[in-house]
Amino acid sequence: MATGLINDDAGSRRERHLFPSSRKLRHLQGVSVRNLVVNPPSRARGKTIDDEDIPNSLQTPSKILAQDASRSLHQSRSFSNLKTSTASDEQSNRSEQRLPLRQARRKSTLLPWSDPNPQIRQVKLEDIARSRMANTWFSIHCDGLDEPVYVSEIVEDAMNPSFRAFNLDICGPLVSRMDQLTLKLWVKTATVDDYVVLVELQLHLQSLQFLGRSLDSFHQPLPTNSIIFHFPDGVYTNLTDIPPVWTPIPTSSFKSSDTAALPTSSYDALMRLANLDECIQDALITRERLESQINSILDKNQHAVRTASEASRAQDKFLLTRNAVAAERKQLRLTNKRKEELIASLKARKEAMERGTCTREKVRSHLPDARVKLGSSTKLLDQNTEQTKGQIRRISEDLLDIYPIEPIFDKPLAFTIAGLALPNSNFTDVDRDVVAAALGYTAHLVYLLSFYLSIPVPYPITPYLSNSLIQDPVSTSLPQRTYPLHPVHVQYRFEYGVFLLNKDIEFLLNKQGLRALDIRHTLPNLKYLLYVLTARSSEIPARQVGGIRGLLPGRLTPSLSRRGSEDSVAYGETILSRRGMSPMSKLNGEITADQGKKPIAAIPSPSPSFVA
Repeated sequence: MATGLINDDAGSRRERHLFPSSRKLRHLQGVSVRNLVVNPPSRARGKTIDDEDIPNSLQTPSKILAQDASRSLHQSRSFSNLKTSTASDEQSNRSEQRLPLRQARRKSTLLPWSDPNPQIRQVKLEDIARSRMANTWFSIHCDGLDEPVYVSEIVEDAMNPSFRAFNLDICGPLVSRMDQLTLKLWVKTATVDDYVVLVELQLHLQSLQFLGRSLDSFHQPLPTNSIIFHFPDGVYTNLTDIPPVWTPIPTSSFKSSDTAALPTSSYDALMRLANLDECIQDALITRERLESQINSILDKNQHAVRTASEASRAQDKFLLTRNAVAAERKQLRLTNKRKEELIASLKARKEAMERGTCTREKVRSHLPDARVKLGSSTKLLDQNTEQTKGQIRRISEDLLDIYPIEPIFDKPLAFTIAGLALPNSNFTDVDRDVVAAALGYTAHLVYLLSFYLSIPVPYPITPYLSNSLIQDPVSTSLPQRTYPLHPVHVQYRFEYGVFLLNKDIEFLLNKQGLRALDIRHTLPNLKYLLYVLTARSSEIPARQVGGIRGLLPGRLTPSLSRRGSEDSVAYGETILSRRGMSPMSKLNGEITADQGKKPIAAIPSPSPSFVA
């Protein structure tokens, strides 16, 4: 197939399409019609007939555009026409002058779609559309053949019918190699009873004009009853209504005097082409003969072929059935296995429910005794709780007697522990030994409170009197973990140790539901904690006898530490005197007016001893 390169309508892309000399009927793929007009427009009455009014005049796109551009200009007329038109114009002008201006304009612009009545306007528009609609079909004829080579389907009620695609290769090489055809377009309107030939086009395929790859890219107006031919490379049409005349390419004989002779095919090449054509024709004939023989054999053995196909179909059905049976058996095995698992699960659940029922019955039989034991245990727990509170109060009283915290006269929030003054986190111009001993007593007191209250402090304390230490296991960015509670050369380490001791006191206060007003006040916060622990409503229980046998001889000759226990009257007076003080008066070390405004006398510090 000979092909070439041309520019399309846009001019920006080059498309490959057929040369005019290589267009054959085998390349034709479809036909469509545009601007279908069945009845040509009638001549207007009172107008001269010129070349433009001839129904079969040549209508080209350029002429249509020129007519559109010149519609605003007045056409020239003959003398007689001018005379009659002038008289008629004068009469119309006189009548329009008599009528109002609005009515005259309405009369001049009255169109089918401008009628004020919508029903009439709809009827007129439907009549116009119905007059343009028609049922169409076409047929293709070739020279030398009586019957048409192709007959299309019928497209109903369309002005731009598009027919289905077709392939003329099935008509054989005699038709597919031709480049001439006769196309007849048959139409039928609502006013016509039978189909009539509207267009009979005798066409040579070389005379077609290329429109583009598709009709969407062609934006020029097409003439009426335009027949579009669809080829593999695009769409073509004949833009003139004159039947084309094809003239073959002239083959002029070269004179002997011509110096520029063109080479042509040799005799051997032409013979080879002829032999090749004969071989192709023989092959086609052989193929047709083989097809006929195969068809005859199939017709003779139709019963055997049907039996073989039925046997193959039965075998396929048998295979499908066998596969379905195998799948159902597999599903049945899985279902039985699942059933057995569910039965075993239900049996295990029943056994578990029976065991639970037996256990519940046993527990129900022991429930009355358990309720009695629960009541007694609850009472015993309450008694132990009260006794524990009393023991904590007694222990706090003993600790306060061991390490008495007393206020310093004329110094607010300044206290001493065991007679040694301890400033509130201000260690400038102080006695280093006194501060170390006071911090040792404070650290030991905090350590004992943490032990007896069963509250582990976050910063463990190692009480070594005036060489006590404290640890910081919480902070991870510190290079050291142990800090002294006595003044050293590195002042910040000592101050940080005092800060950790104050944090332990604050932690004990928070555990008792108390709040420290200032964390830097070491002894005031500790005094506040001991005051709350000793200010209980319950009676202070006596020490229980027992424990270590080595302490029994000491009971015969009571020491000073037991004097408060033996002399209950004096001990009770001491407790009552402490109960009569308010928290702020105990922190400031002052006594109310009923007690004579005297400072609280220090209770003799008993020696530490283990009690049961």
